[in-house]
Amino acid sequence: MSDKFEIGTGKPEKIARILEQEIRSGLLALGDQLESESALGRRFAVSRATVRKSLSQLVQRGLIKTSVGIGSFVTFDGNVVADEAGWTKALRKAGANALTRTLRLEIVEDEDLAQKLGLESYEFVALDRARTDASDGHAISIERSRIPMMPEIENLPVRGLRDGSLHSSLREAGLVPDHGEEWIDVVPLGADDAEAMRCSPGTMFLRTCRVIRTADGRVMEHITSLLNPTHFALHRKF
Repeated sequence: MSDKFEIGTGKPEKIARILEQEIRSGLLALGDQLESESALGRRFAVSRATVRKSLSQLVQRGLIKTSVGIGSFVTFDGNVVADEAGWTKALRKAGANALTRTLRLEIVEDEDLAQKLGLESYEFVALDRARTDASDGHAISIERSRIPMMPEIENLPVRGLRDGSLHSSLREAGLVPDHGEEWIDVVPLGADDAEAMRCSPGTMFLRTCRVIRTADGRVMEHITSLLNPTHFALHRKF
């Protein structure tokens, strides 16, 4: 199929019109799944960000519903943790009554991580946070974020997080997540983590390691999370 854009028509709007026509004409039946963002991007020769804007227009028109997509994702008490707007907001939306403590926000050097990620510089902005239940103090999670040092965020440890949100701080610096990958396993808490989470050493926690990249493939953030399996679980769609 050839999809040419009209002069003066925004690409997201043009793509939305084409998909809307296919839906209303019956080419896409009720319940049919749209092509993936990557496939639509190839079809229309646009970025995934442009595709998302088009899909957002279709959502607003009530023509489609979006969800976490087929794959693996984490839940909190059975509710999906969709963290596109940041971990704090995601947990709140999933029903967590979390109290967040910042354990550190500073510049560090990590040669092993830099080599693992294929980075020349060993410097990272390190942000470690612990979350506990605000009502009784029981452990929820620890997140350790490592953001490769770049001019946009070099003053972050001094000025602090915007509105207490790393997500907002990175977006303010022009760093927008586009894609990534994640690994999940189960590990016992070491002494330091157990103390931070106010539980016994050796307690088993779900561990996720995630690498997030920008649209141009730059490493934007490496996150290691320790999640209390009392609340968190791995959910898989197929």
